[in-house]
Amino acid sequence: YGEDPYLTSRMGVAFVEGLQGDGAYLKAAACAKHFAAHSGPESLRHEFDAQVTQKDLWETYLPAFEALVREAHVEAVMGAYNRTNGEPCCGSKTLLVDILRKKWGFRGHVVSDCWAICDFHQSHMVTSTAAESAALALKNGCDVNCGNTYLNILQAHQDGLISEEEISLAATRLMSTRIRLGLMDDDCPYDSISPLENDTDEHNYLSLEAALKSMVLLKNNAILPLSFDKIKTVAVIGPNADSIPMLNGNYCGTSSRYVTLLEGIRAACAGKARVIYAQGSDLYKDRVQSLAREGDRIAEAVSAAKLADVVVLCAGLDATLEGEQGDTVNPELQGDKADLELPDCQKRLITAIENTGAKVITILASGSALNVDLGDALIWIGYPGQAGGTALARILFGEASPSGKLPITFYRDLDELPPYEDYSMKNRTYRYFEAEPLYPFGFGLSYTQFSIKDARWNDGDISISIENTGDMDGDEVVQVYARPSSPFAPLNPRLCGFTRVHLKRGEHRTVRVAIDPSARTVVNESGERIPCDDCAFFYGTDSKALTPVRAC
Repeated sequence: YGEDPYLTSRMGVAFVEGLQGDGAYLKAAACAKHFAAHSGPESLRHEFDAQVTQKDLWETYLPAFEALVREAHVEAVMGAYNRTNGEPCCGSKTLLVDILRKKWGFRGHVVSDCWAICDFHQSHMVTSTAAESAALALKNGCDVNCGNTYLNILQAHQDGLISEEEISLAATRLMSTRIRLGLMDDDCPYDSISPLENDTDEHNYLSLEAALKSMVLLKNNAILPLSFDKIKTVAVIGPNADSIPMLNGNYCGTSSRYVTLLEGIRAACAGKARVIYAQGSDLYKDRVQSLAREGDRIAEAVSAAKLADVVVLCAGLDATLEGEQGDTVNPELQGDKADLELPDCQKRLITAIENTGAKVITILASGSALNVDLGDALIWIGYPGQAGGTALARILFGEASPSGKLPITFYRDLDELPPYEDYSMKNRTYRYFEAEPLYPFGFGLSYTQFSIKDARWNDGDISISIENTGDMDGDEVVQVYARPSSPFAPLNPRLCGFTRVHLKRGEHRTVRVAIDPSARTVVNESGERIPCDDCAFFYGTDSKALTPVRAC
């Protein structure tokens, strides 16, 4: 969801509330994962010990989980594979007993990550046998094991490692979730829902709306939006141009109505402009066809670029290059990235296209930061879902103004960041980053212009005047940041409120931004959240371009 604890908590709470509903029964039992300080390098996650200070734990790694438990009443929590400060997360008394149940009052059930409990004796070496691992997890509140280590529960009981009451408590928690889901009743309204109510036009519309609102315009040298009065031939080039896997990311369902980037552009250009396509390169290999020469599709892409009025270059990654261990094609990294760069084959393609002198709009797909600043315009699309191609086309041709904001910092150089194994927040995320980012957290351009001014305190929230002074309708995301005057405060102001507002051309409105109740607090080195009345607030449209809020 992003690098910021507050943003993650707001998205997480909304997601849980949507999944679980507000009726007499749960629509679904949402699960918050992976608790907590997950997971280190993927190749080490089954043995890794995340050493986290109390300040970082309570300031960064726990707030979103706490919000999901206290506010959204999430039904389930999943532990992480790794250890945190020496304790395996799926058997951690600190995390599962002291914090989750005693401090936060969690009433649902805890599930292990898959095969995480056998890691106790096979990788973490904190126990000697499967029975000991099952006992450690169960005693500390892990109610269900994704895996088979809990087949040893009876042995653990016979060995005197766990009691019948502890076994019964875990079973009760699990059965309680089934009861709350209505699985034991004959009148649960969700039983009557047909599969025909999935994958509907209404669902597709929501997918399109989400894609439109989340695509981020990072650069625009007066080339966008495209006009059919000037553009008669569009070259769509790149390994992600006609890719369904890129739309999905990983851990996805299957839709019946995917629209790739190429298909979306072709539909938008029908009867108005010619579309030509060249794959250009593989996503990560040095050739597309195994029997071909290296760079076997570059010449075709160069020819297409020379024939076109504009090139839409669809670059980036997909879940085979950044995803979970075992699901990816980079076994030496097992889903982690080696750097912030595009794969070499894509770099060679980009260089060849640049050398043609063509006008280039770069479409960057990824679930993380990349050091990419190519073309006359640059749009980061994340992994946009089934309607991604339709959404991109609407933005390219000016049917919609881009309005997404970066939920992460885009860095210039990996050398600016600490080692991946280091769980300190020093020099990480916009809150603690000391250098100048490539693109800052919260950043995103628009086709229209907004005047934002006159921010004032108003009974716990902030009222802000905003006007669309540009030439088209559009959305803006107003952001508020806090900087407590304390040695325990983050290096830079942190996000504490935001709201999206849609304004027609020339429209003016005053909006109120609700402020995170913890904005006037800081977390000290002991992990205690303490009040700080001396706090400055700022507003703007990203984490770098900020204006002070006037006090009332």
